[in-house]
Formats: sequence, structure tokens, C-alpha cells
Amino acid sequence: MLDSLFLAAASHHAMSSLLYLTLILALGVLAQWLAWKFKLPSILLLLAFGFGLGQWTGVRIDDFLAAGNGHSSPLLSAVGLFVAIILFEGGLTLRFNELRVSGLPILRLCTIAVGISMAATTLFMWKVLGYDIRLAALTGAILTVTGPTVIAPLLRHVNPTRKMASIVKWEGIVVDPIGAVLAVLVFKIALSADVDAAWAATGIAIGKMLLVGVLGGFLLGKVIEWLLRHHLIPDYLQPVFLLAVVAVAFTGSNQIEKEAGLVTVTVLGIVLANQRTVSVRHILEFKENLRTLIISSLFIVLSGRIELEDLNNSLGKGLALLAFLIFVGRPLSVYGSLIGSTNTTRNERTFLAFLAPRGIVAAAVTSIFALEFVEAARSGQYFGPEADTIARQSNELVALIFLVIIGTVAIYGLTASPLARLLGLASKNSSGILFAGADAWARLAAKSLHDDGHRVMLLDTNYTNISTAKMLGLEAHRANILSEFAEEELDFNGLGSLIAGTPNDEVNSIASYRFIHQFGRAGVWQIAPLDRDQHHKTAAASELRSQTCFSGAPNHPTLQRLVASGAEVTKSKITDVFTLEDFHAAYQEQAPIILFLADETRGLRPAPAKIEKVAAGTTLYALVSKPEKASETPPEIP
Repeated sequence: MLDSLFLAAASHHAMSSLLYLTLILALGVLAQWLAWKFKLPSILLLLAFGFGLGQWTGVRIDDFLAAGNGHSSPLLSAVGLFVAIILFEGGLTLRFNELRVSGLPILRLCTIAVGISMAATTLFMWKVLGYDIRLAALTGAILTVTGPTVIAPLLRHVNPTRKMASIVKWEGIVVDPIGAVLAVLVFKIALSADVDAAWAATGIAIGKMLLVGVLGGFLLGKVIEWLLRHHLIPDYLQPVFLLAVVAVAFTGSNQIEKEAGLVTVTVLGIVLANQRTVSVRHILEFKENLRTLIISSLFIVLSGRIELEDLNNSLGKGLALLAFLIFVGRPLSVYGSLIGSTNTTRNERTFLAFLAPRGIVAAAVTSIFALEFVEAARSGQYFGPEADTIARQSNELVALIFLVIIGTVAIYGLTASPLARLLGLASKNSSGILFAGADAWARLAAKSLHDDGHRVMLLDTNYTNISTAKMLGLEAHRANILSEFAEEELDFNGLGSLIAGTPNDEVNSIASYRFIHQFGRAGVWQIAPLDRDQHHKTAAASELRSQTCFSGAPNHPTLQRLVASGAEVTKSKITDVFTLEDFHAAYQEQAPIILFLADETRGLRPAPAKIEKVAAGTTLYALVSKPEKASETPPEIP
């Protein structure tokens, strides 16, 4: 299908706007799927596909848009609105309880580190790369941001400690509107002929941004909370209602003060995330899906606007800037801002110093302000004799920043995971098991995995179950699997699957659903419900359940009865000689239940209810009943 689309698009004149939009959607989804399939940074594929689309067809998004005049350009308006939606969605993930252990480092990274980073980058762009001081300062402001759209997938891949994940996530989201605001202030100063007047105007602009952004976002969040609490917005309308509110808040704030909209929507998201009267989970899920679509489309569109000649011309400067940011700028800002910090260890500071990928916000803000500078230079009202130089350098800026985005995503994407493991901030084995329920069968299974070096965690509200688990040396918490504590405060580093194994089938189903965002549908399991084989009128609907684990689909009473009768967990390794059939033959009279499978390729994972084939090299953890004649004294071997 894609081949035929490309052939139809090969001619510039044959390309229609519908075909172009179809290609954007198709390539965006394909890039996301390939990134998931081969565990690659999705942004790299999106950039490559977008650039390839532009080069292959010779068509740019600008060909379908009215020329505009900078501020009224449809592309600039759409990019700004999409960025606002992304930052709002990011704000919905920020919880204040994460600040108890990481609040001070986050504050320093979003203030002191931003100042150091901007100053260092500006100086490098000005003195080393030879850019005009105004464009150098603009670049310094833009590159203070990291990428929330690439941070989230990267954190899922690295799976660092909760503390590190919290710091990186907060920095990535909060610093983005700060960087955009700094870019606005630089632009205001650059276009002012009177330096004193420019600083005065800048002070007024900062005051307006804080008033409109922080106060406006807070008040709007409280109004929405009240509307939702009193059920004045129907459930089916809530996600699109919030989408419309974000658009209105962003546009309205920008009408009062340019780029104050990004502050407003970020604060709005944070306020809604931290209120406790209504749930916004369903809204967050909708926004996450929308974010994926927006990111896919934006990166393809923006990278498709870059000419190959521009990339070649900017290659040398781009590589120099990339090296500076990775090895000088970022380490200098992190170590400088966290010097003397008792809230972070040396290893944590090192990890933060080598993790700062740039993403869609840097690309979007650069695209906007590069065009702003070009328009200002061509108008003849600003910059005087330097106007031509500034226009030329502004055109270079987009390609330069895209090289930085590609480089930082590629380098950090490849090095973040091994670095985190080397520093002890991420588990080398991320296939551990979270048990919801700590009854006897769960303790027995968890103990066998724990003794083999796998991380296990048990949650239960029963004090006896938890104390017994702790006496066995297991990590156990007296907590409800459905509590906010379990979801927001426990560190799941090293855990790759959930087994919902409480005696309550409804709790198991709800827990499985709630933890899909943490482990994915492939990593969420529950033991067989008691109504599994009942009539469809009395059994719970299948869509309310997750995967059923353990061979033969045993339920909770069955597992408890086997353990009470003396069943044990055994290990057997499947080889070319000892097959799955041989395993069943060896334990035929003891009715083995295969609990877990483990191999070097896929790691540890719960066994499915139906197992037809097991590859050689796989270790089976099986619950084996006690032999009826086990008490007999075995014959002595001469």
C-alpha cells in the first residue's frame, strides 16, 4: 500500500493535500510500530520518515498552506496548539507526592541549571560557531528544554528507580514552558532598539506570563474540578471538553502575553493531576493516545520541511554543537546546579548529566522563532546592516536544531540504559514479578524466584501474610494493590509483570486494568477466576479480564490447596534432549502446574494457561504435588 502511495506521490504536481495527509498518518503509525517492534527510539524513525518523505516527493507542508505572515501562518498556529496539548498531557502526570524526595533537585534543575545551560550554549554559539549574539541567545534559550515526548518512552525502556524517573519527568515537562518563555524574552530584547526599555518590557512580560500562566491555570483547573465534581460535564464529553479548554486557555493566554499559553496549560494539567475529588485517569488515557498521533504527525511534517542542502551546510556546526551539549553544556549545568546537594548521590548526578534528549518542543519553538527572525529581518525595520546575516543564520537554525535532536535522541537512547545499570540506578533484569496477594502459594512461588536472583514484590492487606513473607526475606508491603500508594509511590524498577492473585476475582480484574499503563497488556496477568467456566449470564465479561496465567488455569483455592498439601516449586530446563513432553512424562503422577518460564532472550515471565511448545534453553518453574509415597525411605545406592 505504501509503495503505491509513494508512486502516486512521486510527482509534485500529482500530490494532493489528501494524499499528503494520508502519507503523514501512515508513516507516523508505521514508525511508531517499528520503534516498538525493534526497541528503537521512535523519534529517530519519525525524523527519518519525514525527511525521506520530503526528499522523495519534493513536497512540503508549506505547499498546501497560505503564505501567511509569520504570526498568522497556519503551520505555526497548529504547531503551537499541538505543543500546548502535549504539555497539558505531561502536566497531568506530575504528582506533588513525588517531590518529597526529589523536590529540591527538580527546583535546582529548573532554575539554576537552566541559567547555566543557557549562558554556556549562548557563549558557544556566539564565540565558537560565530552566530549573531541575538540568535545565539535564542538558541541557548531553546536548548534549555529537554524532550517530554522522548523522555517518557526512554524512561519506559530504561526503567530507572522511581526517584530518578520522577526527577527526569518533572524536569522534562516543567522546563519546556520555561525555555519557550525565555525564547520570547530573547526575541523581545532582540527587536528592541533601546536596551533599557527592552529590559523594562521584559520585566513586564515576565510578570504577565506568571500572572496569566500560573494564576490563570490554577483558577481554570479549580473551575474544571468543580464542574466534574458536580457532574456538569457528561463522561463521554469530558476528554473533548478538556481538549477544547486547553485550546481556549492556550490561545487566550497568548492573546494577553505571547507564549504565556504554554505556562497556562502546564499549570492546568498539574492542578488537575493533584486534586483528589474527581478522577482524570480516563482523560489522561485519551490525551496519551492523542499525544502519540500529534508527535507522529508533527515530527514528520517538521522534518519534511528541511532541505538536504541545509543539513549538509549545517553538519559541521551541528556536530560541534552536539558534542558541546553532551560533554560540556549538560554536565556543567547539572553538576553546577546540584553542587552540595544532599538529595542526590554522585551516581544520580552522573546519570542526570548524561540524559537530556531534545524533542518536539525544541523543534517546534525553533521553527516558530526562526521564521519570526526571518520575517523581522526581511521587513527592514530591525537589525540594520546585519539583517541579511541574521536572515541567513535564522534559516540555518532549523536544520541545526534538528541535527541536535537526532544526535541527542540517538546517543542518549543508546547509552541511557547501560549507564543506568552501570550506576546501579536500573535493574539489569527488568522481568521481575509483582504479586497482588501474598497468600501461601504466592509466597512459595516468590521465594523460588527470589532465590534465583529475580526481583519480586508482594502486596497484601493481610498483616500475617506480609509478616510471613518478610520473614522469608521477600520484599513485601502491607498495601492494597488498588491504592494510590501502590501505583504512585512504590518503586517498580526491575519488575516486568503483574500477577493479580488475590482471592477476590473482581480485585484481580481491576488491578490488571489499572496496571496496564505500567506493564502493558502483555505484562498483566491474573489467576483463573472462579466463574471462568460459568454461563455467560453469570460470568464476568471477558474484556474485564487480563491474561490467565499458569498452565491448566488453576484458580486461587486450587493453588492454596496444593501448597497446603505439601506441593513444592521445582526447576527444570528444557533442552533438545529433555523436551516439554519429557517433563510432563517425568512428573505425570504429580500433576505439575507450570508457573513461570525463563530464558536469556525473553527473561522471566508468567506461563500462559495453554502451553503448546517451549524452546530449548527455557527454564520451567513448576508447582509439583507431593508424591503419594514420598514418605517411604528410598533405597540405598551401593
